[in-house]
Amino acid sequence: MENTLLIGLSRQVTLERQMDVIANNVANVNTNGFKADRSLFQEYLMPTAREDNFAPGRDRRLSHVLDRATFHDFAQGSPDQTKNPLDVAIKGDGFFVVQTPEGERYTRDGGFQINTQGQLVNASGFQVLGNNGPITFQQTDKQINIASDGTITVLEGTNRIDSIRSKLRIVNFSQPQRLRKEGSNLYSIGEGNAAQPDTKSTLAQGFIERSNVNAVTEMTRLIEVSRTYTQIASMLQQQHDLHRTAIDRLAEVPA
Repeated sequence: MENTLLIGLSRQVTLERQMDVIANNVANVNTNGFKADRSLFQEYLMPTAREDNFAPGRDRRLSHVLDRATFHDFAQGSPDQTKNPLDVAIKGDGFFVVQTPEGERYTRDGGFQINTQGQLVNASGFQVLGNNGPITFQQTDKQINIASDGTITVLEGTNRIDSIRSKLRIVNFSQPQRLRKEGSNLYSIGEGNAAQPDTKSTLAQGFIERSNVNAVTEMTRLIEVSRTYTQIASMLQQQHDLHRTAIDRLAEVPA
């Protein structure tokens, strides 16, 4: 296959992957605590060129495009005040911890609620963990208050005694880029990573962290990628047409 086709196809493959990443970002523009993904590309230089007769005696290196990786953009999303006492936003690099059937998972989505068993759960119904395990409230608990350090207090019973129920477990990671998205706005820890208590992040009760996806920017990127893909497809088609025309004309030459 000719060099032009190889280089063009390498760019189209990376553009297709980039379009998938951008489309996923756009789909989650309204997902609480969602962190956008970004594509990372690298130039790959082929050591030799094929069918290069323009520089006799030396080969020219060909520049291909390599889709190296996708990384997480952990920039802080904007806080939105809801005045719901069970909504909590993290200011910092921390993550909430929830218990799932597959084990502990991590999220930035602080839109919590209380289930029929009195347990604090996330939007998917998974238990939100405190430092001592699942967080459970009693039917007589009133006025839930969540402090900036995650301590949860309530006014208990008719005597309205201020009681501590638990403390939200907030963690960060030694290598946050190794976190893996698993759907339902959750992350798993990934290989070679370690969770550790977060002592720097603070919490804001009555707020929710919105997605850090900028819809206008992502739509602009989506249009740019789509146009570039179309331009390369047109270029490859023109190259194909040139070769076909050359072959047809050579076939007309008398033997």
